[in-house]
Amino acid sequence: MTGLKGKTAIITGASRSKGIGAAICRSLAEAGADIFFTHWSPFDEEAGNGEEPHFPESFKKELQSLGVRAAHMQADLSKEETPKLIIDKAEEILGTPSILINNATYEFHADFRTLNREILDKHYKVNNSGTILLSVEFAKRFEAAFPESKDGRIIHIVSKGPDPNNLAYIATKGMLIGITEPLSVALAPVGITVNAIDPGPTDSGWMNEEIKNQLLPLFPAGRLGVPDDAAKLIRFLVSSDGGWITGQTIKSEGGFIGK
Repeated sequence: MTGLKGKTAIITGASRSKGIGAAICRSLAEAGADIFFTHWSPFDEEAGNGEEPHFPESFKKELQSLGVRAAHMQADLSKEETPKLIIDKAEEILGTPSILINNATYEFHADFRTLNREILDKHYKVNNSGTILLSVEFAKRFEAAFPESKDGRIIHIVSKGPDPNNLAYIATKGMLIGITEPLSVALAPVGITVNAIDPGPTDSGWMNEEIKNQLLPLFPAGRLGVPDDAAKLIRFLVSSDGGWITGQTIKSEGGFIGK
């Protein structure tokens, strides 16, 4: 599949080889897109996700071996200036992007006893303020660079559920679900579709055997979700075949019967 040849895609939050972000990068590169990915290693270290300090540069070479251009930068979306810096750097190296995948996230477990303003604000700055302002900056640049184009794409990676120990994360991901439809209406005249994908629990390297055993019975297909599941759907949505789908929150979770 080479339907994305000549297009530039930004994927945020691609900092680990087994992560959803990396799977998205690979999938879009295989389809011919040039890839600009961001990463923020301090969060992976803080969250215990398995920091891979040499990953960004080696991953860039892996993507280039697929015959596309690739570049990356470390980006802290909690900083006010970061959205503009990401678009500036992508434009400088690869040209104006027409695809934006908002995969970067901040997550810190907190229940009603431990949730406080600091925790909530940390989630908001990355999952909402940084992500939404990056989307807006992307749309402005796209409109200026491609005034007649109809192939712009924005996709949010979201989550949901009744987990009482993850209040701030689920609340802020819910805000992204909430903005998907009105933003899609705003950007349709500009030629950009906006959708959200909920991949459900995904075995991207953070699950131990206990968690896997707890989740597996909740997947009627008999296996856990893997990063490629979300990546394949994203590749379809950003292709020309996905151009009539906008304003949607799509579950890509294999019939997961958990909540």
